[in-house]
Amino acid sequence: MTTRRTLLAAASAAFLPVPLLPHAAAAAPSTTHREAPGGLQPPAKQAVAVGSGGAVSSVNPYATQVGIDVLRHGGNAVDAAVATAAALGVVEPYSAGVGGGGYFVYYDARTKTVHTVDGRETGPARMRPDSFTDPSTGKAIPFDEAVNSGLSVGVPGTPATWQKALDAWGSMSLAEALRPATRIADDGFVVNDQFRAQTEMNEARFSDFAPTAQLFLPGGQLPVVGSRFRNPDLARTYRELARDGVDAMYHGDIGADVVRTVQNPPVAQGSTRHVRPGLMERSDLANYRAILRAPTCTTYHGLDVYSMAPSSSGGTTVGEALNILENFRLSPADKVQALHDYLEASRIAFADRNRWVGDPAFFDVPTEELLSKEYAKGRACLIQPTTSLTSPIAPGDPHNPAGCTAPGTGSQEPYEGPSTTHLVASDRWGNVVSYTLTIEQTGGSAITVPGRGFLLNNELTDFDFTPLQEGVPDPNLPGPGKRPRSSMSPTIVMRDDRPLIAVGSPGGATIITTVLQTLLNRLDLGMPLPEAVAAPRISQRNRTTTEAEPAFLDSPERPALEALGESFVLAPPAFTPSPEIGAVAALEFGPHGTVTAVAEPKRRGGGSAMVVQKTSST
Repeated sequence: MTTRRTLLAAASAAFLPVPLLPHAAAAAPSTTHREAPGGLQPPAKQAVAVGSGGAVSSVNPYATQVGIDVLRHGGNAVDAAVATAAALGVVEPYSAGVGGGGYFVYYDARTKTVHTVDGRETGPARMRPDSFTDPSTGKAIPFDEAVNSGLSVGVPGTPATWQKALDAWGSMSLAEALRPATRIADDGFVVNDQFRAQTEMNEARFSDFAPTAQLFLPGGQLPVVGSRFRNPDLARTYRELARDGVDAMYHGDIGADVVRTVQNPPVAQGSTRHVRPGLMERSDLANYRAILRAPTCTTYHGLDVYSMAPSSSGGTTVGEALNILENFRLSPADKVQALHDYLEASRIAFADRNRWVGDPAFFDVPTEELLSKEYAKGRACLIQPTTSLTSPIAPGDPHNPAGCTAPGTGSQEPYEGPSTTHLVASDRWGNVVSYTLTIEQTGGSAITVPGRGFLLNNELTDFDFTPLQEGVPDPNLPGPGKRPRSSMSPTIVMRDDRPLIAVGSPGGATIITTVLQTLLNRLDLGMPLPEAVAAPRISQRNRTTTEAEPAFLDSPERPALEALGESFVLAPPAFTPSPEIGAVAALEFGPHGTVTAVAEPKRRGGGSAMVVQKTSST
């Protein structure tokens, strides 16, 4: 029987003061607020950790600590990844959660093989190619109107992904994996500058949905840095998933609440926002499946690079760009030329991505052809050492790879929300996970499911609202049961059938360039992995200008690249008011079981890297 829930608990108990004294001097928690993992204060952050026995890196120290604790108690990398992801749903609720989806890449040390799970959200059965078109004008509805609506909400894939991964490769149950995150949701976590800034960025739209405002803006106030944020509704949701399994989402009460919310978005009294209802029905949840897919694979200078196949464009686009770059000699002795080649390869790969990649269940995606060395060679001949191509360039034809394709005119890369989160995990047996999960842009659709404590995604805005080019087939138009194209690029690089690097990032379409540039920095420019992650980023996605972080705009490489025809603009704010591109979490594997775990030193306030048995940290 469905139980009635109220918003009172979230409204009255979301923010509780946390003593800023040393923990030993702090008041003891009451019996109703057990001490959370790491005590009242969050676990210490560190961007780099070196050691053995397994490792976890994510954007948040609470989540990373959860994963490390699972490993220390005998869990494997898959167990740790699911537990870390569940914790991120608590402490990074604007980036990920059970209301979203993602892609899970796993290396099995016993069989020396890579597997993936496609947990991307899907369009409801009632979705059509013109669902984001205004029938009165024949034009796309305003993007802001689409984002903040039930229409943008895809059928969630995250719970199914967790269960699929645990069933295939895990050693613990979903209930066990959810237990640490449930404890954090119950006991609370300390609000930091990042959480407050993200709330403030979303304040206007959060205020327009009653349960979202009551949970994240109780009393109409922003969270106070240093206070404790509790989410008892999410804790109850996790307990229900632990007790009833993912059927609670796909066949049970949680799913019923999701559908009710999508069809009738809980707009706050007095709001003037026009909010469109969604198309999701309970049968859409019942029909959802997380899919085991073969990974993409290409080679780069003798290394094997595995990533996510379509419906994500990450594996094909990173892979194609690497194949193009393999035709050039990239060297730290000429960093400007290396960056020029990187930008041009990315520009070309994005032109092909926008034309050829979509959900393979609906479109014959030429994955093998896009990743062929012959096709890359033909595309590489477009790159000139002294000039830059002018975007948007036209896509090539991977079915006919011979010769050098003239640039022509193509379509610009469509908008894709910049949020999402990423984690990496390894264990003592050599298994490795690279997992990217999301609810789309920061704050998703801004719609919280009443009484459930989680935000719904706005992933269906990753569809192209209308065809990108008139008269050219578009593989990424909306459709029933269709997965919108993604840029998520969880990647594992192998040497001699053993992992060398596991890497990924959030950031919408900049995920692809972030992963690509990190690999370029490490493998071609010889930077140690921490330096490769920290280096200033630039992102070219077949646009007339290249987005850049502030540190790059002040670098000596900028004028040299501008002399070659590149044009740079400041990257827009993504996760915070600061201009940033991506937020990498990565692992590098050394001899004798050593692992270097790396998180962002500054982006998104700095991430958290930990190892089971630490030998050193930076």
